[in-house]
Amino acid sequence: MNVGIYFDLRNAPPWPQDPARLYGFTLELCEEAEHLGTHSVWLSEHHLFDDGYLPQPLTFAAAVAARTRHTRIGTAVLLAPLHHPVEIAEQVAVVDLVSDGRLELGLGAGYRAPEFELMGVDLAQRYRLTDTRVAELRAIWAEGRVTPAPVQPRIPIWLGYQGPQGARRAGRMGEGLLSATAALSEPYAEGLREGGHDPESGRMAGSFQGFVTDDPERDWPEVSRHLAYQLDSYRRYMVEGTDAPVPRPVDPERVRARDSDAPLASFVYGTPDEVANTVRARTAGAPVETVFFWVSIGGMSEAMSRQHMETLCTRLAPLLADSSLGEPSISAPRG
Repeated sequence: MNVGIYFDLRNAPPWPQDPARLYGFTLELCEEAEHLGTHSVWLSEHHLFDDGYLPQPLTFAAAVAARTRHTRIGTAVLLAPLHHPVEIAEQVAVVDLVSDGRLELGLGAGYRAPEFELMGVDLAQRYRLTDTRVAELRAIWAEGRVTPAPVQPRIPIWLGYQGPQGARRAGRMGEGLLSATAALSEPYAEGLREGGHDPESGRMAGSFQGFVTDDPERDWPEVSRHLAYQLDSYRRYMVEGTDAPVPRPVDPERVRARDSDAPLASFVYGTPDEVANTVRARTAGAPVETVFFWVSIGGMSEAMSRQHMETLCTRLAPLLADSSLGEPSISAPRG
């Protein structure tokens, strides 16, 4: 099993940083992580966050591509309904060319009403639009309707669906499932069969919300503050633009203690051995090729972010490398 790192470039108001420095430092971490052997870098997308959440992951992916040589570069996720298919196809081709064939395209449906209003897109159509984008992109590249063409003859597409119905749809389309939740492997396999695809061709990858440290008790007071910020802000933004009330603040201690793989419901925290055991248990029996972790949680300091990156690359990754499924990794690195 491969281990990657994940960035959203949030500049949390309680711990403000110079935005240019934040972007530059993140690129430094991507370079350092490659030297330490990380498998992949993943980038996410949101709009109108007051902490400057990364709004254009493919733009930043091009910068990562220019600073690295072997690391895979993925979006987790690009919000497919908010982008025209030709725009996605062209940007993907540019990043794939700059990286010499290292792009992984993760697509998601989104959920925030203000983002859809900003782009003039109907929120109620988000799942249909996401599925449609996949077919459109495959046709655009196959028919050569835009130039230049990407390096990879078939760009890896992952669908960030977190429920059984979405997993089934991802399978029917024959694409990867961007989730590390083992419970979704069966509906995903059913979808692959329904779509006429070999169930053995299924590929899963996904994020774990967590933090890995050699001294959990020492670091918890600092980590818990940033975790509380991150979860509270996500929960607030989830209901923005709706009639739902803002959820009450989370208790980081309860989140840490909860054994769940639902998004935002738990936090995998502990030593490299402890986290590796949790990852193995939660992915058991599923074709999970890659897991990735946020390097910085809710505006962490540079020092803590760098230490976490190093721990992920040098301590956790070797432990999970022994959990290989015996199949090829996401894509064979080039260069």
